[in-house]
Amino acid sequence: MRLDDEAESQNVEDRRGGGGGGFRMGGGSIGIGTIVVALAASYFFGINPMTIINGAQVLQQSAPQQQAAPQNGPPAQDAGAVFVRRVLGNTERTWQHIFRAQFNQDYPAPKLVMFSGGTQTACGVGQTAMGPFYCPNDRKVYIDLSFYRELRDRFGAGGDFAQAYVIAHEVGHHVQNVLGIMDKVDQARSRMSREQANALSVRVELQANCFAGVWAAVAQRDNAKLIEPGDFEQGLNAAAAIGDDRLQQQSQGRVVPEAFTHGTSAQRQRWLRRGLSTGDVRQCDTFSAQSL
Repeated sequence: MRLDDEAESQNVEDRRGGGGGGFRMGGGSIGIGTIVVALAASYFFGINPMTIINGAQVLQQSAPQQQAAPQNGPPAQDAGAVFVRRVLGNTERTWQHIFRAQFNQDYPAPKLVMFSGGTQTACGVGQTAMGPFYCPNDRKVYIDLSFYRELRDRFGAGGDFAQAYVIAHEVGHHVQNVLGIMDKVDQARSRMSREQANALSVRVELQANCFAGVWAAVAQRDNAKLIEPGDFEQGLNAAAAIGDDRLQQQSQGRVVPEAFTHGTSAQRQRWLRRGLSTGDVRQCDTFSAQSL
């Protein structure tokens, strides 16, 4: 990606020195790191994965109210911070364009919080192990930049566009929140069995993937120099790297579809690719799709 000419967002809070795409459950957030641990515990120790996940939720809700103070003075100029501010700035301008064109309204941009270790959120205590996540209660995206190293080294999905995709996916959850989709999902989930709720969470995650693709497609139309050859492939690789089937196979040696919450690698790529190819929010209706 060529971000040199991109204006930096002012909506970034630096709490470093005091986390996945995660989905909301009972007011909290569960990230990909927690899910990997839960699956490993199930395989090696015979523990129900939901026991780990539910325990993580309890810890989030009961943990001390701790967080680093927001950074004072000028913003940090390390490469990671500058990259995040430029990517977020581009998502702000791009989604403003999309909202005005497709919804005839302004786009209320989210805040993004960079943290390390753990931080307090309106959805509970966010931890690095959760991976990047969005909290709908305070409309903020949270990310520990060390996740990018894990994405590259553990999941084999490096590259600047792969990193930008991570932010764009969480911003996609913000778009869902603004459009009222998250509220409807929460209401529906409360009346469902656990298996049905998991299936609905998959549709939520795949739509956020499609929205990430819409952002990239429209951003490229607005600035043809932004996206370079091979960038989209990086995003697709990152989307596949954290598919439920791949993570389950790696952690427990078998795949359990009824426990999926983020979608398979193929599904995640398919919906990201749909957003990339259409640049149209209306093509991201995963909830009406007969086949994912």
